[in-house]
This record gives sequence, structure tokens and C-alpha cells, in this order.
Amino acid sequence: MESTKKNPATLWKIVSATLAVALVGVCCTWGFTANNNKTNLSSVNTSATETTSQTKKADTLSLWTENAPLKSELTTYMKAVTDKNSADFIPVENRIAVFDMDGTLCCETDPGYFDHKLLYHRVTEDPDYKDKASEEEKATAEEIKTYFDTGKYPEGLDVRHGTAVATAFKGMTVDEFDAYVKAYRDTPMNSYTNMTNGQAFYKPMLQVIDYLQENEFTVYIVSGTDRLITRGLAEGVVNIPLSQMIGSDESLVASHQGDEDGLEYTFSKDDKVTTGGEFLIKNLKMNKVSIIEQEIGVQPVLCFGNSSGDAAMANYTISNNPYKSMAYMLCCDDTERENGNIEKADKMRASCEENGYTAISMKNDWTTIYGDGVTKNK
Repeated sequence: MESTKKNPATLWKIVSATLAVALVGVCCTWGFTANNNKTNLSSVNTSATETTSQTKKADTLSLWTENAPLKSELTTYMKAVTDKNSADFIPVENRIAVFDMDGTLCCETDPGYFDHKLLYHRVTEDPDYKDKASEEEKATAEEIKTYFDTGKYPEGLDVRHGTAVATAFKGMTVDEFDAYVKAYRDTPMNSYTNMTNGQAFYKPMLQVIDYLQENEFTVYIVSGTDRLITRGLAEGVVNIPLSQMIGSDESLVASHQGDEDGLEYTFSKDDKVTTGGEFLIKNLKMNKVSIIEQEIGVQPVLCFGNSSGDAAMANYTISNNPYKSMAYMLCCDDTERENGNIEKADKMRASCEENGYTAISMKNDWTTIYGDGVTKNK
């Protein structure tokens, strides 16, 4: 007959086995719960990220009124072109947007273009240069003054101005020219209180750039302003690299090159790149299309401008484009917050209707132009 009293060693084996089974069960249960919690936490985090992203994108155009055509059009457009399952999907490498600068991204009537004010200052006010200015530069400055006083732009002044910019800043290094532009952009605006030239960018338009970049668009400035002046004015304000700021061009040479042709001269270790004094091209009208082909190499799908000088770029964007494309034109119809021109605005609005662009009303589409605290002088 088997004894009912267990051997101590046998009893310990039984207890150990029982504890091992229980521990495995606890571990499995804890692991299952932990994994579930991890999965749930991940789902919550993903959901929160998506919600935050959607909220951020919705807020991006917060300075546009709810009835602004651009706000509804652009948000609808963006949903279509970024959805891989949409017939209107645009690959990231083809999401190209081009913006004019003066009158599209920043003020162009104070009382005139920034680059025209800069040249006028250089030739007539700069104590280090005004006595050295050539007769041609002085004559161009007088034309600019007439333009400022009357609001009418003289025929041919765009080329004469470009030529005078090239000669008046000849011999400066690129860095010196950039510093000169930035020093002038920090001066007060003539027509506004509490704003410098460098702050005179339209905040709703800067929001558009942010919105496009959030949706993986590459943004370019394609301006009629000199390329180096464009960079000096926009750098640090418009959130794009200098390589995406295109403008009119002047010659650049090595500091010790003299009159030697660039095909014959080799840049040396002692050289710096300087302005050469020759005006090359005014980046307006068809020249904007040509330079987009040369420097970008991809047809844009979005274009933003404000004048007839941007019409070629707009038509190029929306014509024979394999992707869904749109063009927008600003109408300077706000005479309270901006130096608007109703006649010019009406003319642009008519051009939009005729050519298939969407008009942007500064007066009706924007809740602000320059932000709080900035007022137009009466």
C-alpha cells in the first residue's frame, strides 16, 4: 500500500511546476495586454497626428475670408492632386508653383517698385555714390521720380532701369550688393506706418506658400526685379531657398578679370564674384516662360501674378498641361489698407474672366494685408 505522506523532494517539484505554469500564464496575459495597449496607444497617436495635421492645414489659410474663391478652389484642388487614387493626382516632382514678387507677394506701390526705390536712393541720396552717378543714371532716376509722382510707368523704363542698376552697383561683390539691399529693405516704408520695406509682404500670400509646401509643392519666385535684389529682399521672409528665387539678370565677373573674356579667364583663389555692370535680360512676359524652361525645366501647375507682365507665365501654366493647373491674379482693389488702384484692378479682373484666371480681391478676400499695427498713411 502506497504511503499518503509525500517525500519532501517530490512535494517541492510539484510546487515548482505549479508556480511555473502560473507565471507563464501571468506573463502571457501581461504581454497580450501590453501589446494591446501599445497598439491602442499607436492608434491614438496616429489619429492625433492626423487630426493635428488636418487642423494645421485648415488653419494655414486663416487670413483668407470664407468666401474667397482661392480658399475653396485651392483646398479642393489640393485634395485631388495629392490623392494617389485620384485621376488628378500630381507626382511630387511635378508639383511646381511659380509666383511673381512685386504686387503678388509684396507691395509694389510705395509709391513704386522696391528695386526702383533702391536705384533712386543709390543715385540721388546715397552720400557715397550720388556724386559719382553717371548722367544716364541721373536721367533714369528722374524718370523714376516722374513715375512715383504720376503713377504712370514710362514706356521703356524697365530696360533703362535695369541698365542703370547694373552700372550703379558695378564692382560690388555679391555679398556687398546683398548687404546694401538688406540695409535698404530695413528702412521705413513711405506710405505706411510701423512697417519697413522688408516687412511689406502680403501675409495671406505667404500663407499660400506655406500651404503649398505642406502639400509637397516646390515654390519659385519668378520676378521682373533683378535676381540679386530679389534675393536680398525676400531672403528670410519668403520661406524658400535662394536657388528658387529667379529675376532679371546682370553680368557677374571675377574681381581681377578686368576686360578679359570669361572664356579666356580662370577664376583664381584671390578672386571674388562681382557685379560686371552689364544688364542682360528683363524677366517679364515671354522671358518669364523662357527662364522657367531654362532653370526649372518643368511646366508649373500653379501660377500667381498681378499684371500683364505675368500673363505669359500664367498662360504657359494652364495651357496644354498634362496635369490639372490653375492661375491666379491679384487685383489691387483695396484703397483703405493698401495703395490700391480701382481702374487697374477692374482691368485685371476683366483679364481674368477673359483668360480663365481666378481673380484675388485684396479688399474682399483678405482679413489682413500686413498684419496688426500697420496703417496706411492718409
